[in-house]
Amino acid sequence: MKNRPPTVKLPIPPEKIDGQTVTFRPVRDGIDLEVSGVMQVIEDANGFNVNASYIVSQNPPLSRVYWFDQSEIDAIARSELGEKRRILIVDDDRESTHVVKVLLERTGRYLVLEENDAAKAHQSAQNFRPDVILLDIMMPGTDGGEVTAQIEADPELQSTPIIFLSALVTKGEAKGGLRIQGHPYLAKPINIPELINGIEENLPAHGTQER
Repeated sequence: MKNRPPTVKLPIPPEKIDGQTVTFRPVRDGIDLEVSGVMQVIEDANGFNVNASYIVSQNPPLSRVYWFDQSEIDAIARSELGEKRRILIVDDDRESTHVVKVLLERTGRYLVLEENDAAKAHQSAQNFRPDVILLDIMMPGTDGGEVTAQIEADPELQSTPIIFLSALVTKGEAKGGLRIQGHPYLAKPINIPELINGIEENLPAHGTQER
């Protein structure tokens, strides 16, 4: 590896992750697919270096070592601690957001924050630090496009996945894989199983989101 491995601080004891098998996406290696590897923790003068070896191909056999950065380690630590993934839903329809919040939290996998004032969405995201943002497109005052621009201009939030929610597209169009401003979207009215699938597909796999 040309560059020095990132030095990270471990938010949990090293033995909690050393030797553990983790599923991740080695995106900095140019691979946007989930792979599995065994984690190795190496103590550094200023902290720790953490890596995992993964298989690139079977024939011929080829493996690589991926070095995790701080945001990736933080995500892995949250997973080890069983922390729920944080979902921010931004929609001016209070009844709709409340129903979605209740149904998502009922799964036991998510912590959901509702924001019904799009003008406050950026601040809410800064405070809540969501893993995924569910964002209505058509809202009074500040629309979904403006909120997206604010999120993408924020260095600490710009890599947060955004899923648009829109009544302007059909279920067929949504399933066709089209994207709005580069982001996936789901058609309203929201189908909860489809929403959960969309969230899980866009959640950073353990250790992929860079903030």
